[in-house]
Amino acid sequence: MDLFSMFGVVGILGVLVRVYFYWKNSPVYLRPAPKDVVVLYQVGRGPKAPSFSPFPMKLETFLRMMKIPYMNDHTGRFSAKQKTPWMALNGVVVADSQLCIEYLKKKFDLDPDSHITAQDKAIGRAFLKLTEENLYWTMCIETFGRNFEAVKKVIPYSPLKKFFTLTYLKFIIALEVWGHGIGRHTEEEVWDIAVRDMEALSTFLGLKRFLLGDRPSEVDCAVFGMLSQIYWHMDGSRHQLYMQDNLQNLVDYIHRMKDELWPDWDAVVIGGSRYSNDDGKLYFPEKVTDKSVSQ
Repeated sequence: MDLFSMFGVVGILGVLVRVYFYWKNSPVYLRPAPKDVVVLYQVGRGPKAPSFSPFPMKLETFLRMMKIPYMNDHTGRFSAKQKTPWMALNGVVVADSQLCIEYLKKKFDLDPDSHITAQDKAIGRAFLKLTEENLYWTMCIETFGRNFEAVKKVIPYSPLKKFFTLTYLKFIIALEVWGHGIGRHTEEEVWDIAVRDMEALSTFLGLKRFLLGDRPSEVDCAVFGMLSQIYWHMDGSRHQLYMQDNLQNLVDYIHRMKDELWPDWDAVVIGGSRYSNDDGKLYFPEKVTDKSVSQ
């Protein structure tokens, strides 16, 4: 099969998978929940970390940090934007992890960064973008461009569903990184970007407990979500090995975040010794003041 034909087959598979997800997730289904309880829609738990995607990890960590009552929907339904995670709150649907956080801060009048200066907030935003708009794409290229084996172990799907999902993701991510621009670089140029990003995080963190001080801030949710994927789910990758061998303070940092906000880690990780499916489980029930159920 020549290259043109191969891309044609992959493109058709991608369209079929997208049609499948559109059919599966339309119309949008909202799980009933008590008033002011967030329903977090994500793709399910991961084998070594609570999610195999950094963005559900980010949003759920934020919910825990702010002690916002929530429950998970692990059915894998995508938002109308065909992305995950997304959330519903009192019938209002919000897609994109950062837009969800912004909505929650406004809705509940929350300031997760009240303990830091305006300058630190600006620095936090800069590191948020470094992590999600730069480092993330190097991880995608490493995972879907160099060695497909690690991600096969992470996604807990049936063999057939896993084949179609990964084929679709590989095709879509190849297009996305090319459009972004980072996919036009050589392999070593991309790796140099990854190293510089990880080292920047490590250098700024230094000996601090968390990125901006002794207490977690909003940016820690995003950085933890991303680094947790490198450390626990990118087995054997250059990212994982570099972090383990050269950036011990980042390793210590994600373990502090884990201990601080995920004391039930072994219960929500598929490979954990106490794992139990928490689909629909209400977290922070003591914070729920109105038990009436809303869509």
